Amino acid sequence: MMDLTELFCEIDDFCQDWLATFSSISFPANGNSLPKRCGLSLSEVMTISIHFHQSSYRTFKDYYLKNVCQNLTDYFPKLVSYNRMVELMPNVLIACLYYLNSRQGKVTGISFVDSTAIPVCHPKRIKRNKVFKETAKLSKSSMGWYFGFKLHLIINDCGEILSCKITPGNVDDRTHLPSMTQGISGKIFGDKGYIKKELFEELLNKGLQLITPLKSNMKNKLILMDDKISLRKRSLIETVNDQLKNICYLVHSRHRSLHNFMLNLITALIAYTHQPKKPSLKLDEPAQNFFSIVPI
Repeated sequence: MMDLTELFCEIDDFCQDWLATFSSISFPANGNSLPKRCGLSLSEVMTISIHFHQSSYRTFKDYYLKNVCQNLTDYFPKLVSYNRMVELMPNVLIACLYYLNSRQGKVTGISFVDSTAIPVCHPKRIKRNKVFKETAKLSKSSMGWYFGFKLHLIINDCGEILSCKITPGNVDDRTHLPSMTQGISGKIFGDKGYIKKELFEELLNKGLQLITPLKSNMKNKLILMDDKISLRKRSLIETVNDQLKNICYLVHSRHRSLHNFMLNLITALIAYTHQPKKPSLKLDEPAQNFFSIVPI
């Protein structure tokens, strides 16, 4: 876990540059700044929201009341009540989006893509859910039916996030892949859900080779041995998804608004980017150079 002081300093430096750049832009409600009479600064609210996902608390309420208000008063001398904090948190959503973008990993020529389910309620309570009635969709994953969203994620071989997108649960994994891979080159490894001839050709024209396993009804094709080995290493991105859900608490069913749902998801991703040790393939430089070559 990153030191709290170090985390705050990095976020505060970002906020100063960000506010200086966008201070003249008018944002919609819950936009770019906090109310003028608020004791907490933008960087303090962001730090608390992100640090929660690095703690051992499973609910933000317990984290704020039992940890922040009791143990971190020296760090945050102008704390507000829990209810006021919940009201303030959606105001940092746009700043967190920009901050997550600034935490993007390095393109190494080896990328992995996958999607994971983000359920927002128990399947038995789908008809009673009012918060996500117009946004979440019913879909089916390898674990069964769920009601919610889908997180599309691209990482490099070092476990760093290159691109991410949140969509309703019933969206095809292949739909947003071209837009997500802007600026990414080399080879990208995915599961059978990404098989599509038109998609392969579109990505190849951009300098990105899509490599997937073959379906049982497909004709066998020649594939480099190193690519076969890398396909077996695709579990790397599944490990990242597992850490996002079980360490950074990406998923829970207690959301009371769409803004807080999005903030919880974004701050969980940011908390992951601050992990000192991430799942990695630990490839040497010659191997990376090999993977970065795309035959055309």
